[in-house]
Amino acid sequence: MRLAHPRRYEIRDHIRTLDPVRDRDEIVWLTTRHEFPWDYHRGTGIAFLRDYGIPSIAALLDRTGEFEQDGVRRYDDTLLIGEEATVEGVDSPRARAAVRRLNRIHGRYAIPNDEFQYVLATTLVGPVEWIREYGWRDLEPVELQAMADVTRRFGELMGITGLPTTYDGYLTLLRDYEAAHFEFTEANRRVTEATLRVARAVSPPPLRPVIRRMTIALMDEPLRIALGMPEQPAWFVSAVRRGLAARGRLLRFAPPRRTAYHHKPTSYPRGYALRDLGPHSMLETLNDERRSSRGTSPPARALCGRRPGAAGA
Repeated sequence: MRLAHPRRYEIRDHIRTLDPVRDRDEIVWLTTRHEFPWDYHRGTGIAFLRDYGIPSIAALLDRTGEFEQDGVRRYDDTLLIGEEATVEGVDSPRARAAVRRLNRIHGRYAIPNDEFQYVLATTLVGPVEWIREYGWRDLEPVELQAMADVTRRFGELMGITGLPTTYDGYLTLLRDYEAAHFEFTEANRRVTEATLRVARAVSPPPLRPVIRRMTIALMDEPLRIALGMPEQPAWFVSAVRRGLAARGRLLRFAPPRRTAYHHKPTSYPRGYALRDLGPHSMLETLNDERRSSRGTSPPARALCGRRPGAAGA
């Protein structure tokens, strides 16, 4: 056993006792909100950037201008819809309401099934590969299967067909799609630069001067080239990646997180409702089509000081 806080592996040991299908929501909750909340959100950020390497996706985002005109709100909305879809389980009424709203937003555009498949794959592969590279421990097989199962079910509710059922299947889908479709365009670059400005805006002040370069340093070469980002010095890339790996090793000495992480949106300082989420230009139409349930103060499905074995699903 590696040197670590004496209770560091309690949640992991509890996760090992769970079933990846029956208990998928609890596993994903504990993994993403307790064990790796920071890493999961950083990996999700890289996943957003991967989407921009596909010219057809970048062209659509460039035309809408959402990241350029209201980028921080778009960032908040994306994370909040994801939280709404998982906070009570992917098949809960709350999740279905969030997915219905997401489907109405996407329904304004002619997005092919293969692009939906790819974007969904990035939302799983991005966080998993980040955790594998920089997390404080390896992910368990039961975690990978539960995350893949929740991703599949989320995709089914979106109407996406032909989805993989395993993590390796999503990883293969992503790699094959990128090999066939990654190509640089100016739209790729514009959407990337707009998103990097969002990253700067939501980063702690000390990091803002270097967050653009740090983000580029974390890109693999095919992604960096497809986005048209400048190559960073080898010493800088190494320093960024080594620093993140060192952070992961140090976290082994931290106690397990007892309260679940929730995204704190700067766009909604007084809280939000599901009816608030979505592009400004669509809100009136979206809210005329159906009444949305409230999204403020989601239940804190946390350990709340109990031992991991007592965690609720």
